Amino acid sequence: MSDELARIVDGVATGRSRALGQAITLVESHDQRAVRLLAELYPLTGRARILGITGSPGAGKSTLVAAMAKHYRAQGKRVGIIAVDPTSPFTGGAILGDRIRMTDLYTDRGVFIRSMATRGFLGGLAKATNDVVDIFDAAGFDVVLVETVGVGQDEVEVVRTVQTNLVVLVPGMGDDIQAIKAGIMEIGDVFVVNKADRPGADKTVTEVTMMMSLVEEHGDWIPPIVKTVASKTQGIPDLDAAVVKHHDYLTASGELDRRNRDRVRIRIETQLKESFMERVIGGTITREAYEQLLEDVLRKTTNPHDAAESVLSRVTF
Repeated sequence: MSDELARIVDGVATGRSRALGQAITLVESHDQRAVRLLAELYPLTGRARILGITGSPGAGKSTLVAAMAKHYRAQGKRVGIIAVDPTSPFTGGAILGDRIRMTDLYTDRGVFIRSMATRGFLGGLAKATNDVVDIFDAAGFDVVLVETVGVGQDEVEVVRTVQTNLVVLVPGMGDDIQAIKAGIMEIGDVFVVNKADRPGADKTVTEVTMMMSLVEEHGDWIPPIVKTVASKTQGIPDLDAAVVKHHDYLTASGELDRRNRDRVRIRIETQLKESFMERVIGGTITREAYEQLLEDVLRKTTNPHDAAESVLSRVTF
């Protein structure tokens, strides 16, 4: 390990902001040194409380994240925030809307905010989110808040990254609860009705309660519904209490171990897929031949299934 990488690893382990930024940049840029970096840091992980904040755009997720961060800071806890932003169509980087709404947290040394671009990755999360969670965890942050770009029915990838997932809803957005669809209902550990000072908040709570009765995925845990007004920090202590109660349930029931195992499984399988593709394209088949295969599919001289099989037939297992 080079002296520079050793310095970054030591800096992350001692919670230095500059090293944190450098480590995350290595991961996001797919630098070859990132593999060694993450290997060195991994034994230090497993201490942080990892919370996901997801929901439809406009639900006030960023404001809620900021309010929760301030609440945890008042308890003396260090907070890492991963704000997954939409990808700019011009630069490929994060649009940074969430960071703009969290500017009052920048002067707090106990808070570290990182915006990440989705770069087209489905599930509302950036591809490197799990690795960045590990970096925050290894750096000794007590709480890691993962805010997604905003979800639809299929974009529920956040549940594979966090321990407790908060689904944020707001009253009065039409079509009753337009965000309540099967996928979202199943991943919610705690439901948050934000902007609860608006008319219809109680109606929204009733609708969520009715929808939950149709979902069997939660098992013994019945997700609580907490009303908040994040812009005024109202309801945040109640939300924290619900999160603590859920963590206690996860620990007592053994569900926390299962979730951690699922997270590890997904990460290993994702890495296997990436590594396999990297070795196949450029190894088993040249880049030029692969591009020609794509062209053949476009011209309808073959089809995607047969094209994939032709590549796999060259692989020796």
